[in-house]
Amino acid sequence: MSADDFVVTPWHVEGDIDYDKLIKQFGTQKISPELLERIKKITGEDHFMLRRGIFFSHREMNRILDDYEKGNKFFLYTGRGPSGHTHIGHLVPWVFAKWLQEKFDVNMYFQLTDDEKFFSKPNLTLEETKNFAYENALDFIALGFKPEKTKIIINTRNIQTLYPIAAQVAKKINFSNTKATFGFTNETNLGMIFYTSLQSAPCFIEDKPVLIPLGVDQDPHFRLTRDIAPKIGKQKPALIHNIMIPALEGPGGKMSASDENGTVYTTDAPNVVKKKINKYAFSGGQPDLEQHRKLGGNPDIDVSYQYLRIFFEPDDNKLKTIYDDYKSGKLLSGELKAILIEKMNTFLSIHQEKREKAKDHINEFLFENK
Repeated sequence: MSADDFVVTPWHVEGDIDYDKLIKQFGTQKISPELLERIKKITGEDHFMLRRGIFFSHREMNRILDDYEKGNKFFLYTGRGPSGHTHIGHLVPWVFAKWLQEKFDVNMYFQLTDDEKFFSKPNLTLEETKNFAYENALDFIALGFKPEKTKIIINTRNIQTLYPIAAQVAKKINFSNTKATFGFTNETNLGMIFYTSLQSAPCFIEDKPVLIPLGVDQDPHFRLTRDIAPKIGKQKPALIHNIMIPALEGPGGKMSASDENGTVYTTDAPNVVKKKINKYAFSGGQPDLEQHRKLGGNPDIDVSYQYLRIFFEPDDNKLKTIYDDYKSGKLLSGELKAILIEKMNTFLSIHQEKREKAKDHINEFLFENK
């Protein structure tokens, strides 16, 4: 694979992604300064993930805002394929979804696709993916969602509700479209081929427009959903996409739940976080101290800096100081890693406490079949 090549699919992300190229490939729209200003005007705040381009692309976000300004509410939907423990990359769209929910006062549905991970991961049993679904749900609840406005859908548990909607969707998607979108072959199992229909179902669970905050790798599913929505008398889902969160070994690709060395899990102990960052986090620093002081580091490829930018340092002034100090050589790679380790462990200690408490409240969040 050459330096200009990259791959972004729902199951595989590889290479150094050019997001402007990806927007053209996927046919999405770049989030414009005008759209940012409009969101800020309505919400009274500009979220740092919007300001910094962590959320960079959308499909019909303007339509959602048009409807909202006319007094028509939308609802939110996002999810997770439970193939392992939750890592910090998974939290990005969830944290942003929580902000949207609070600012717009809307309902939220969170889908855990235990069936899809069973179909797509040869080494996982259905029992294992179901157990991971409950584990992942704790991380979602720990972020502070309100149960009266937030429901968690687990596919195998809620199939009774999902299937009638999925059947309508499935009837309008043909195999050639699915094959073209995902590159399926004759060896692809039927579960994978049908799966987009189930991921589409929560889009139509309420008779209102839906906005989906999600990693851009999941966009292909919803391209198909958007194509068939009018054919079943529904509005097209609107989407807002975040960038891929790099693995510790970065740059290129994304953090993966199955790569223990390249991933910080929400359940990691402070000493584990420290060891992973110090040992594996890709550095933009120079080979030795003298060169670093003289030439400075490159924060744009440094994974510790990127994690601060994407999630762990919402204060723009503090982030700029770190950027400038690292670039000038004043701040060393080890010192930059130490800043990240402290911020990450501070966040995780609070998160883990809330995650433990979430065990007593999970039933309040589970969607009940109608």
